[in-house]
Amino acid sequence: MMDKNFDTARSKLNRVVVCVAPVSFLLLTVMFAACRATAPLTEPGTTLTDAGASRATRALFYNLKRLAPDYLLFGHQDDLAYGVTWKREDKRSDVHDVVGAYPAVYGWEIGHLEIGAPANLDTVDFRDMQRWIKEGYKRGGVITISWHMNNPVSGGSSWDTTRAVYSIIPGGRNHAMYRQWLDRFADFVGGLKTGPFSWLGLGKPVPIIFRPFHEHTGSWFWWGRDLVTPEEYVALWRFTVEYLRDEKGLHNLLYAYSTDRFDSEDEYLEHYPGDDYVDLLGCDDYGALRTDAGVADMTRQLRILVEMAESRGKIAALTETGLERIPFPTWWTDRLLRAIESDSTARRISYALVWRNARASHHYAPHPGHVSAENFKRFYEHPFVLFEDGLPKLYR
Repeated sequence: MMDKNFDTARSKLNRVVVCVAPVSFLLLTVMFAACRATAPLTEPGTTLTDAGASRATRALFYNLKRLAPDYLLFGHQDDLAYGVTWKREDKRSDVHDVVGAYPAVYGWEIGHLEIGAPANLDTVDFRDMQRWIKEGYKRGGVITISWHMNNPVSGGSSWDTTRAVYSIIPGGRNHAMYRQWLDRFADFVGGLKTGPFSWLGLGKPVPIIFRPFHEHTGSWFWWGRDLVTPEEYVALWRFTVEYLRDEKGLHNLLYAYSTDRFDSEDEYLEHYPGDDYVDLLGCDDYGALRTDAGVADMTRQLRILVEMAESRGKIAALTETGLERIPFPTWWTDRLLRAIESDSTARRISYALVWRNARASHHYAPHPGHVSAENFKRFYEHPFVLFEDGLPKLYR
């Protein structure tokens, strides 16, 4: 199915350097090598957390940044793993069942990876997850990963609010254990390679938007506001980045700092680890769009987010949102889209991701026959919104 936005979106990315010349094979090879060596993807006032990031990872960052003023990418958590009435069916997706296209952004969760479990806390097998991540990437989609880690002090879930961050930062009694958790993460990400020799571990790594320790402006996770000092949170974030980047050699990660709802720039930045450690500024908000009255509040919040991100050369995103069971038939256009697209600043977020479709009582995207399915089709057809079939080549 030919996408509705491909030509338009592609025309906005012509600034990406391409080296093509009708010359002999040898000359073409030399020119291509020179092009790769001398034409890095850079923009004034912009730096990535990882100066050695892979070319595909850098391309993803800058292409998302360039698309943001004109397009909103739609994302869905666990989209390929299961739906309201099915589980582990090849190439299936509730989103695709409704509109004939996959989401542009795939959200995945790796909680329980840290304890060596074969499946995550939502029973998604990690081997299946790696396969689905590579499938989405090969089709041109964007991959983002969150991590609901178990509490390292009590052994309870992420929602066990026993104070713990102090114990895993450098000098803490559980620091060595936390390093082992990051080693497991590095092994998992190391398995996300594509190409003809990927089975030998020699393929190209899949770029990942990594979003750890999210919603910390709330206090329901053990890394939340009332359970950690700003200094502890910053130390944890910076160590995590430095260990994965410098010690484990992962150069396919973009780092997303993602709060819950916030009222001001000062509140948002209270635990901010610094521009050198963040590539994307995001927020999660499940409350604002429950009512029509909340639309303006969502717009105000996104406006602040975009202004903070752009002033730092970063990407902004609505990293989690949605309305459980979506009982409002026109929620997609009259609340979500209106909160974003109608404001000249708020509309410059890169993507919005809704949560998972676990069962009839807990889902955030429509499925065939759902009360909001027809409105979701209108949302899909809107020229501002991109699904996977509308994406330009983000990794070039």
